[in-house]
Amino acid sequence: MIKILHTADLHLDSPLRSLALRNSGLRDTIAAASRSAFSQLIDRAISEEVAAFLIAGDLFDGKERTATTGAFLLAELDRLGEAGIEVFYIKGNHDAENPIAGALDLPAHVHVFDARGGKKQLTDDIWIHGVSFADSHAPDSLLPRFKSPVPGAVNIAMLHSSLGGAAGHDDYAPCSITALAEMGFDYWALGHIHKRQVHSQTPWVVMPGMPQGRDIGEAGPKSATLLTIDRGCINVSEVPTSVVEFVHTELDVTEADNNETLRALLKAHLKETRHAISAPAGVLRLTLTGCPARHWKFLRDRDVWSEQLGELAESAGNLWIDKLLFAFSPPSANDSAGNASDELATTMATIRTEPGFTELARTEVETVLQALPATIRDRLMADEAERDALVERLAKAGADLVLAQMKGVEK
Repeated sequence: MIKILHTADLHLDSPLRSLALRNSGLRDTIAAASRSAFSQLIDRAISEEVAAFLIAGDLFDGKERTATTGAFLLAELDRLGEAGIEVFYIKGNHDAENPIAGALDLPAHVHVFDARGGKKQLTDDIWIHGVSFADSHAPDSLLPRFKSPVPGAVNIAMLHSSLGGAAGHDDYAPCSITALAEMGFDYWALGHIHKRQVHSQTPWVVMPGMPQGRDIGEAGPKSATLLTIDRGCINVSEVPTSVVEFVHTELDVTEADNNETLRALLKAHLKETRHAISAPAGVLRLTLTGCPARHWKFLRDRDVWSEQLGELAESAGNLWIDKLLFAFSPPSANDSAGNASDELATTMATIRTEPGFTELARTEVETVLQALPATIRDRLMADEAERDALVERLAKAGADLVLAQMKGVEK
């Protein structure tokens, strides 16, 4: 029986981004999370006595680098070599543009497939195939570069690919599941999409997901994949890897008719959330929903509730708050007293529909976004439709805050 560990998209030393980093108690943990997740994978590979460790692209993180990234990587790879574990690595789009990736003199037990493609024998009846990216863009399929499977053996193919495309990921080395199945390999060790998915079992087509999420946009538990090969049959199991898990949850607080009730709801929700997180630490973005009677007072005191939520989260055990959001439903029209604040609400709603206001708001938002790094700017405003949606959300949120200051003190 032979075991193999398959991972991808480690993005070593990628800067993790979270509002929770304002808390110094979590800053060091998050800053080292990509390394910690990699080290834990090495530990698992050694404890499982695997024969091979597969890295299906994006070991590095684009142009990001630190002075110690290479030294850390070589030390971890040495641990695998000392345990007699072979390493097979294909370069993905981020590796192709990283200055470290081409400068390291990797140990002899690390086999790096080049862009021409190749194959290497692991055991008498197991062969590993792979193709690396030549540069940071691969608009065409890389399947023609693979050599034919070895007859009578278990053939594992490594490919970094967006497959048919996925939200939030550029198209790289595109291909279909059907095309992969027709190649004749027994297991496709994929990389590039950061969310785990087993696309097929005959043959196995597995996207292992990334070992460690980097922000709330990469929420949920992360993983690698353990292959067990017994007499030519492959079984697959998921290996949890997250050091810090990002979570986005919602809580209906309609029943919160006073501060104590809201605190009780928050405490119960945080306890339940922490219990559901398998990682040592969690970072939570919580959205409060519903239509509580104290709608405007809660919204007026949002900063106070954010502070309280942070303290409650810490009490729940290694749980930290990224952001507290309010998405209350508007109060019933019957609740309106027709006073000055209601007239102001009507006026602000009317102004938000005027072309002049919309154009001014777009200009202001674009000015602010241009000052942000390109990756964050593209995430917030990928196109004009998303820009307009962002403008609308910001305008409504601003109006709600103004109303909360007035209605939050009304009798």
